[in-house]
Amino acid sequence: MVENMIKSLEKQRKLYRRTLIIVIIAQILGGAGLAVGITVGALIAKDMLGTESLAGLPIALFTLGSAGAAMLVGRISQKFGRRLGLTVGFVVGGVGAVGVVISTITGSLVLLFLSLFIYGSGTATNLQARYAGTDLANVKQRATAVSLAMVATTFGAVAGPNLVDVMGNFALSLGIPALAGPFILAAVAYVLAGLVPFIFLRPDPLLVSKAIAENDRKNTKSSAGKLEEVMSRRGIMLGATVMVVSHIVMVAVMTMTPVHMGSHQFTLQQIGMVIGIHIAAMYLPSPLTGLLADKFGRLTMVIASGVTLFIAGLVAAFAPGDSLLLMILALALLGLGWNFGLISGTALIVDSTSLATRAKTQGSIDVFVALAGASGGIVSGIIVAFSSFGTLAVIGGLISLSLIPAVVWARKELNS
Repeated sequence: MVENMIKSLEKQRKLYRRTLIIVIIAQILGGAGLAVGITVGALIAKDMLGTESLAGLPIALFTLGSAGAAMLVGRISQKFGRRLGLTVGFVVGGVGAVGVVISTITGSLVLLFLSLFIYGSGTATNLQARYAGTDLANVKQRATAVSLAMVATTFGAVAGPNLVDVMGNFALSLGIPALAGPFILAAVAYVLAGLVPFIFLRPDPLLVSKAIAENDRKNTKSSAGKLEEVMSRRGIMLGATVMVVSHIVMVAVMTMTPVHMGSHQFTLQQIGMVIGIHIAAMYLPSPLTGLLADKFGRLTMVIASGVTLFIAGLVAAFAPGDSLLLMILALALLGLGWNFGLISGTALIVDSTSLATRAKTQGSIDVFVALAGASGGIVSGIIVAFSSFGTLAVIGGLISLSLIPAVVWARKELNS
């Protein structure tokens, strides 16, 4: 089957389109599994621990779990293909969700913490799945392929929280605590997200692309090896930098926004609306961002990311405490800047990695992205505690501007 793919461009195009459809379906399911955990994880911890002081622990645990899982999924994908890597990652996340349900029934904190850590595998796999659509994409399709996978996550992420009450009632009908209900949904969603690529992702797009690359190497001779190596190294470094910087800034400011708004007497509904608009800005513009990155180049969108995040920081910092409109604008720009950064950075990584190490490198970089998010959340609280939300937002904006000299450096090295 792989041999037939190597010889037929039409079959390669068909597999590329089919892979995108499979990834989109898996992302919708995975998004639902991810969102319900974020929605009620803190509430479960609060109930079982009897205090609000450690309510942020669930997010920290599955963020750390996602970091480890990102490397695992990347290595499995590199050796055995995307099909097995995505299947294992999503199913392990589903097992973690089942563990959370059992922990609420038994009241076991140890099982809860362990299960939340394992549950993070689903988060990592949801992020890794965006790469699968790029394996057979040409240079002008890669950012678009990433963007389609990302926007698909939105549908699941919106549907999941809206089913919290329904699943809570379902859990109660089974004699299970209501807060465990959403994790029943997460378990089913993650397992189904794993089964979709396992059943339908044949032949494996990464294995096919490797075979095509190997065939091309046998049939062509290139004298540009050294130049390509330099370009690849710079591209990987820049891609990783933009994803880490945009993620740490976004998470830091987003994490403290509800606290900042709460101190200015905004209602929970208003805070929820601002965060909802922020999340929409993170994902919904993805198709347009992908098209722009493919048409005008990755470096242009990296600069756009830095500038947009900087403006978001300034608006958040200097907005009057009672201005709901300016908080909406700041958080929308924050989500949009992150979107520009993740899509352009992902495309740079795909452009700059060889198929021999691509999945492994992608997994390793996503580890740093996950850890950056965890660090941003922790440091943001410290900065606000010792200074103010405005200081945090200004610092985040200034950090974002570092992406511009990074682009200048990378462009200079590539042109030298």
